[in-house]
Amino acid sequence: MSIENLLDKPLTPWMKGGGPDGDIVLSSRIRLARNLEGVPFPGRADGKALAAVADEIRKSVGDLGAADKHVYMYVEMDKLPQLERNVLVEKHIISPHHADDRGHRALVVRDDAAVSIMVNEEDHLRIQCLVPGLSLQEAFALANRVDDLLEAKHTFAFSERAGYLTACPTNAGTGMRASVMVHLPALVLTGQINRIVAAATQLGLAVRGLYGEGTEAIGNIFQISNQITLGHSEQEIIDNLQGIARQVVEQERAARQALAGKSPDALDDRVWRAYGVLSYARSISGQEAMSLLSEVRLGIDLKLITGVDAAVFNELLVTTRPNFLQKIAGREEIDPGERDRLRAQLIREKLKEGKPNA
Repeated sequence: MSIENLLDKPLTPWMKGGGPDGDIVLSSRIRLARNLEGVPFPGRADGKALAAVADEIRKSVGDLGAADKHVYMYVEMDKLPQLERNVLVEKHIISPHHADDRGHRALVVRDDAAVSIMVNEEDHLRIQCLVPGLSLQEAFALANRVDDLLEAKHTFAFSERAGYLTACPTNAGTGMRASVMVHLPALVLTGQINRIVAAATQLGLAVRGLYGEGTEAIGNIFQISNQITLGHSEQEIIDNLQGIARQVVEQERAARQALAGKSPDALDDRVWRAYGVLSYARSISGQEAMSLLSEVRLGIDLKLITGVDAAVFNELLVTTRPNFLQKIAGREEIDPGERDRLRAQLIREKLKEGKPNA
């Protein structure tokens, strides 16, 4: 396994779909922020301190692999071209912030990308575990195991009063952010999404776009996560988010049934028009592609389109993004027109692999 294999493979496990409520919840993620005791946070540490942190974590890579029989890679971020760092962002393996060109940043990543650890991001360690469907407990169990393995060798900054100490006060306490990535086309189409977002915010959750903070919700995909990390246990945070995510799933299902019941012919026409455009377009923007792919996925989930695997949608979420397309083209820069043509070609070829039953 090499970083090139990971970058070239369009699918990582969460993208293959499945898992509880996998028709609406694309993935569940747990992220733990940790810092080594006695070392300034990355924003205040000098190069020597950051290099020492990276070196310490590099020594733990073998322990991680021995514990779960997977292969873990240690990648120095400044050795990767900017394009490849951006592809890692599009695959949800690192944050946009970690892709910045700064020294002594590293990535520890499992061969299936279900576990990744950003080294010297905002905190010394950001442990991330990503699994398909609504499976926060499974993701937490995995993150907890990795956390325990690292804590057996390193002392993390911790206060009896404030819990785990983090660079940003909003992460102190558990240091945990739990999130689910959900596909909510029916709530958007029926105009209910603003009510859902407002209700979630009132309950202490954040609702963001496809790549987290500061990103827009393209393709009707939203990330719902906890905002409070202090004063509640990890299990309480998970139970709260899991319960609210189940309510969102139920409301999306109800909205889908309402759409199908109210105007079935219009809905059928809508999803097949989207499929038709994607199947024959010679040039398509990223925004339009995501919007149409969302409608095709809705058609697949409602069994209006059969014979096409829903995982195609998840895969195209990544492979139609700008940096992944540039990697396919083999160049750091391609003009927008060429990128739109390449995106359309890739979608046509992928949809041909499935044969829908009209």
